Amino acid sequence: MLTWISDLLRRLLTERRADSCGSFGSHLIFRLKAWPSLPEAGRTAEIYRMLSVMSSQPVNRQWLLSRCTMAPGQLDALLTKLMDEGALEVIDPSAFSPSHSPA
Repeated sequence: MLTWISDLLRRLLTERRADSCGSFGSHLIFRLKAWPSLPEAGRTAEIYRMLSVMSSQPVNRQWLLSRCTMAPGQLDALLTKLMDEGALEVIDPSAFSPSHSPA
């Protein structure tokens, strides 16, 4: 089941990367499930602040970009790394829309 969820998340994120506005998961919500192992270069105050917020509340990509100096490509790489490690919960709010409610 974990493989299925991982494949679904990769597909959602890949679709978002290819969309016309070019944003990576702009509609997706991210929440940190576990602290990741970071390389030495990734152990910055800015990244630790961002991870701290993500561990206590869900945030979207736009919120992250508006509060950090990281380039969009760097943020996308970090989110992908966190997802690959299983440290990131990715929520698709469209799954909760009325059109997806059980009949």
